[in-house]
Amino acid sequence: MAAAATRRAASSLVSRCLLGRPAASPAVPSAFRRADGTRGLVPGVLQRFGTAAVAEEPISPPVKVGETKLLINGKFVDAVSGKTFPTLDPRTGEVIAHVAEGDAKDIDLAVAAARKAFDEGPWPRMTAYERSRILLRFADLIEKHNDDLAALETWDNGKTFEQAAHIELPMIARLMRYYAGWSDKIHGLVVPADSPHHVQVLYEPIGVAGQIIPWNFPLLMFAWKVGPALASGNTVVLKTAEQTPLSALYMAKLLHEAGLPEGVVNVVSGFGPTAGAALASHMDVDKVAFTGSTDTGKIIMELSARSNLKPVTLELGGKSPFIIMDDADIDHAVELAHFALFFNQGQCCCAGSRTFVHERVYDEFVEKSKARALKRVVGDPFRKGVEQGPQIDDEQFNKILRYIKSGVDSGATLVTGGDKLGDKGYYIQPTIFSDVQDGMKIAQEEIFGPVQSIFKFNDLNEVIKRANASRYGLAAGVFTNNLGTANTLTRALRAGTVWVNCFDIFDAAIPFGGYKMSGIGREKGIDSLKNYLQTKAVVTPIKNAAWL
Repeated sequence: MAAAATRRAASSLVSRCLLGRPAASPAVPSAFRRADGTRGLVPGVLQRFGTAAVAEEPISPPVKVGETKLLINGKFVDAVSGKTFPTLDPRTGEVIAHVAEGDAKDIDLAVAAARKAFDEGPWPRMTAYERSRILLRFADLIEKHNDDLAALETWDNGKTFEQAAHIELPMIARLMRYYAGWSDKIHGLVVPADSPHHVQVLYEPIGVAGQIIPWNFPLLMFAWKVGPALASGNTVVLKTAEQTPLSALYMAKLLHEAGLPEGVVNVVSGFGPTAGAALASHMDVDKVAFTGSTDTGKIIMELSARSNLKPVTLELGGKSPFIIMDDADIDHAVELAHFALFFNQGQCCCAGSRTFVHERVYDEFVEKSKARALKRVVGDPFRKGVEQGPQIDDEQFNKILRYIKSGVDSGATLVTGGDKLGDKGYYIQPTIFSDVQDGMKIAQEEIFGPVQSIFKFNDLNEVIKRANASRYGLAAGVFTNNLGTANTLTRALRAGTVWVNCFDIFDAAIPFGGYKMSGIGREKGIDSLKNYLQTKAVVTPIKNAAWL
């Protein structure tokens, strides 16, 4: 009964967060173990941004650092060079651990292990049912270690524990079960020919998949990439982001505990110009999947083409429009637009970072958005009720502050926020600009931080044109009570996902990816399986056929 109550509470939190409603005080059973053995989120006085919200001493994470070495051929090993690099706590900038720094030599070893596991090992030769059972066991282990995985993610990334534990981890376990279900349902076709021939269409695993994941959702991106690759019978070499290497190593360890054969998944932590470039340009890698910035995606694609012309899927940047019509429920629209932008500290590729508001409700919307931002709880992400933790690192922190300065310098109205918060760590005040013009830098470029830009429009055709006037096309949001308006916008907006009266709904079966420079291909759903399969036609003559 307690477990069922936990699942119901977690599900309720997911619903509230995904619908953009406040989740500051969820009725969720605690994930932390106190010294007396009881469980509960760390108590403490919550303070709003602009006060001493981040001045308290950081909470000691309720998890120990596990593996810090590279995972190659089923074993955790040092880098060939012996080098390590520090991974930092974004709450303080202090070192959490030193992690093995892989480079081209380690990528060579990892690819060789993955190649041998694919060419000679049991994984592609297992029954699809047995592969599905391993993935199902993996999902069970994710749930068993939910709290430790979430705490490690919060510690290394800065996202709130409540988000990691009660939103992301349940999504990951669900996604693994989704792809476990697909494992034994990937089948070919028999197609009729115009001559006496038996024609089979086979879908075969592509081979060794190189995968490069980002720092903003390390666990989710691990699942989005590894899940469909394994369900399809492939082997994997995965490079983690240098900012957040810890949780992927923990996940890979659980995969092997679930029964994954050695060499099937290899994890190399390291840097883009060394390990990442070596993986993308490797002649024995059959496919590359990358999530990250558009500029880095271009490099990945070029390296892949220059080597062995391996296929590439890319999930890249975004500058997503969030359109609020004059018939909207303004209070609900304010909350949803706030969530669409500030979720995950604004470090979300599909964030609703261009908020277009009809002129009839513009002033009301701006004032209520300001009030909502001022109520946003910023602080230690391990503290119960905190909505916003620190940015990932000093580089991203300073980049966001430069964008804020650019907004001020270009003439946008700084409604609230606009500065760092506290003297320790990488906290930034929730920031809102109004009177933003389409040509401004903050309107064109991906900020990837807690900075909301609000634009005014007065005509449906006008906002369609302006919303589409971007090199990006990852997602869009539409807020209206008019079905005709919703239908017009959903078809007119050039984006891979359009959310109507909701935002950031990520179901395992819903494909996700972008138009234009937001990427190539789709992740999640049946579409993601296509990234890891090749199509083969087999044609055989038929003599004395009873039928064709």
